[in-house]
Amino acid sequence: MSNPIKSILATNAGYGITLLRVITGLTFMAHGSQKLFGMFGGYGLAGTGQWMESIGLTPGYLMALLAGSAEFFGGLALVIGLLVRPAAAALIVAMVVAIFSVHWASGFFITNGGFEYAMILGLISATLLVEGAGKMSLDRNLGN
Repeated sequence: MSNPIKSILATNAGYGITLLRVITGLTFMAHGSQKLFGMFGGYGLAGTGQWMESIGLTPGYLMALLAGSAEFFGGLALVIGLLVRPAAAALIVAMVVAIFSVHWASGFFITNGGFEYAMILGLISATLLVEGAGKMSLDRNLGN
């Protein structure tokens, strides 16, 4: 395997990162399912796209598709432990956009619509970007 690919898949993280990765991945998948498929009380692509247009993220449908795909497929990558670093990078971008376009004006606490939740998900994603997928991952198995 080539060096750039090995560096993406390499990880020295232990078993603990697996729990963090899987639970965070499932959380992202649930939020992506709301945006893409209207599951779990979500509005699907059309509804999410309309809302994104209303807050100035245009074109709304495309932005909903990008955000929902990053969350759902990025979360899936975290759960199965495959290409975790690229997925984490996409999720960081999604969370930074969410923080500054939706939550920042409401302050810190999520109870007021603030950015704490998106910040924590972004921070976990940044940790996975730095540490890799951990011992119990397809990345580690493929990278060796």
